[in-house]
Amino acid sequence: MNKYVSFISDTHFLACVENLHNSYLKAKNNIDRTKFYNNKIDTIKLTFDAKFNKLSEQDLIAAEISRQIDKSINNAIGTFHEEILGGIIGYSKGNLSGYDIKANNDTLFADIKNKHNTMNSGDMESLYQTLERFANQFPNAKCYWVQILAKSSFNQKWQQNFGTSTYNHPNVYKISGDQFYDLLTGQKESLFELYKSLPMVIDDYLQSISANITIANSALAQINQSRTTSGRSLIDEITFDNFSYYLGFNKL
Repeated sequence: MNKYVSFISDTHFLACVENLHNSYLKAKNNIDRTKFYNNKIDTIKLTFDAKFNKLSEQDLIAAEISRQIDKSINNAIGTFHEEILGGIIGYSKGNLSGYDIKANNDTLFADIKNKHNTMNSGDMESLYQTLERFANQFPNAKCYWVQILAKSSFNQKWQQNFGTSTYNHPNVYKISGDQFYDLLTGQKESLFELYKSLPMVIDDYLQSISANITIANSALAQINQSRTTSGRSLIDEITFDNFSYYLGFNKL
């Protein structure tokens, strides 16, 4: 009997958690000052945030770094679901194959998005065309746009107009995450089962690894080091780094 969930093995579940943890570590270690400044930092907004929310500059910048890290993590969460679903008997995860999940007997193909609103109209049309190609190539297959975090629970034909083009293939569907989990597992409320198991499996995984993992996350340390020399406040240092070419800002 499995310890965590009924539809994948404990070993596979722990491996998926490990992969996601490694993505967290990589995202945190990748944020140095250069990466932090890839997109210009809005220090005018940060000044308001510090004053209105009564945050120290250190806490404020640490939160901004965490926000940037979170962008990378969102992609990793989508991969986590792909790996979990690919561990269900009868299904496998795609590897740059045009799909994220397929049935081993070619009766199902799916593209998984973690959130329902991550695509613009052009992206959605391209996705529909991809699913339609699989549906035409495999006439017995149902092809799904999966929204793990959807605005409602549904499993329905995907019919949509893009500009002057109408798409209405009989075997192309869109489906919410809860119903897709149930479809693949053949069980009710399987996404909820996964959710309830997460604290236990994460705790077990963390207890199994070294407690001495170090996170570089050097952006804040590097900025603090340079402002020690310049004598600027933390926000002034970031403003100077980003906008010293603006009129007057070289006086900071």
